[in-house]
Amino acid sequence: MPRSASRNGSLMNENHAAPSHFIRQLIQADLDANRHPQGITTRFPPEPNGYLHIGHAKSICLNFGIAREFSGRCFLRFDDTNPDRESPEFVSAIKQDVQWLGFDWEDRLRHASDYFEQLYGFAVELIKAGHAFVCDLSAEEIRTTRGTLTTPGSNSPFRDRSAEENLDLFSRMRDGEFAEGSRVLRAKIDMSSPNIHLRDPALYRIRYQTHHNTGDQWCIYPMYDFTHPLSDAIEGVTHSLCTLEFEDNRALYDWVLEHVSAPARPYQTEFSRLSLEYTVVSKRLLTALVSQQVVSGWDDPRMPTLSGMRRRGFPPEAIVDFCGRIGVTRNQQNVELSVLENCVREALDPSVPRAFSVLRPLKVVIENYPDDQEEHFVAQNHPNDASLGERHVPFCRELFIEQDDFMENPPGKFFRLAPGREVRLRYAYLVTCTDVIHDENGNVAEVRCTYDPETRGGNAPDGRKVKGTIHWVSAKHAQDATVRLYEPLFNDPEPKFSSEDNLADILNPNSCVTIEQAKIEPSLVSAKPGACFQFERLGYFCVDPTSTEVTPVFNRAVSLRDTWQRVKNQ
Repeated sequence: MPRSASRNGSLMNENHAAPSHFIRQLIQADLDANRHPQGITTRFPPEPNGYLHIGHAKSICLNFGIAREFSGRCFLRFDDTNPDRESPEFVSAIKQDVQWLGFDWEDRLRHASDYFEQLYGFAVELIKAGHAFVCDLSAEEIRTTRGTLTTPGSNSPFRDRSAEENLDLFSRMRDGEFAEGSRVLRAKIDMSSPNIHLRDPALYRIRYQTHHNTGDQWCIYPMYDFTHPLSDAIEGVTHSLCTLEFEDNRALYDWVLEHVSAPARPYQTEFSRLSLEYTVVSKRLLTALVSQQVVSGWDDPRMPTLSGMRRRGFPPEAIVDFCGRIGVTRNQQNVELSVLENCVREALDPSVPRAFSVLRPLKVVIENYPDDQEEHFVAQNHPNDASLGERHVPFCRELFIEQDDFMENPPGKFFRLAPGREVRLRYAYLVTCTDVIHDENGNVAEVRCTYDPETRGGNAPDGRKVKGTIHWVSAKHAQDATVRLYEPLFNDPEPKFSSEDNLADILNPNSCVTIEQAKIEPSLVSAKPGACFQFERLGYFCVDPTSTEVTPVFNRAVSLRDTWQRVKNQ
């Protein structure tokens, strides 16, 4: 039995014993047995036909992380065998995302296209040995003769061409003598194999497309299943780690390596791909979202792409932490979105400064506060880290509070502002609602209050207890801002779609709510693009790094849970 088959069979048993660490255990066992005296080598091999998403982050953290843990090497290799959809834009974005997550490929940046000449030589080896042939069937004819899961395929009428004829035709394919789609190079394996991947798969096809890395040097391009194992071998990869969708491809991976003079013998090991609630990582669907302008681009903060998460305000350490928490297993992973959100909160909480912002402002007039008086209150930039310093928050007679922080007829356990009720203005004074002004439609337009000047700083000298504490901004000093509140892009925890045409049926109409003219304290006006803040009681927000608007734009990274409960009485 081939070593790869026996190893992967045993992995399933190891998976039950330690499902989140079986790859680490496998590598440790290989090192203990001295199978890799030169050390281990892994690779992260994205196709440059889109932006990286949260599922790729799991693979990045696994491949680069394992190499780092075991003092090995990890290659960043672009599997660029399909010039139709690849571009330098995607190459640049992928490199940026890997670096953003904190990983460094050092001098190990490669492209599969760097190996095109070697791959061509391996294909010639197969032809000479009688293991590959040039086929004139069309793509549709090949599909119809491949058979099904229950019926075998049928041999191509061109399968028995001589090695000499196949070498001649393959050389002429390279020279551009034949029309695109008129011929392919196929492996000669077994058309009756129960594994459809072994039914004489295509190895090369003709494409008259300019390649982003090799230009017009080539008009034949190797298929992924041929390129991938040989690229691994050329780079000396010891552990080829991929998701379970490639499990059936492993037989072809092994076949290719066993039938050419490969410089090394990598072994493929599969793990489950990431499935996250309310999220789709199908590159086809993500491309459709962009092309149909359902989202603003690959970096739209609602997208599961790493660039979208970065723009939204997710810190890279939260993504890495998330990938570590969900573990590595061969079992299907269906991860709750709250796990990712908790990682984001925990990463931001210790270091992100606090600030005041009122998203849906309601005017409050303090009737007994002097019209011409202003003062400043010292506010902590972080309740648990004095090193982040303090700021001075201006205060005057007219303020803005959140509309949700006032109710005329409050239910029980509503501890915020209401007629006749006293609340604490964070860092400022205790105020009591004395009157309510309505507009012509009967809606609350303004709240009148009085303040207790003896409670400066928010504490009552007589020791009376006040349950409610709310935030505010000075109406005179507040600045306008645009705030975007994000929810999941899809309305179902497990989005289902039959085609790109029914996207509207599965989208969440409230995935992005834009609030114009939110009010922010003056200290936020000069915040730099990408800077993150906790808007007290509202959530963590990031200055949109791509915005060109004069008015500041803040993207909500994640809402709060009970953070305010821990600090409201400080």
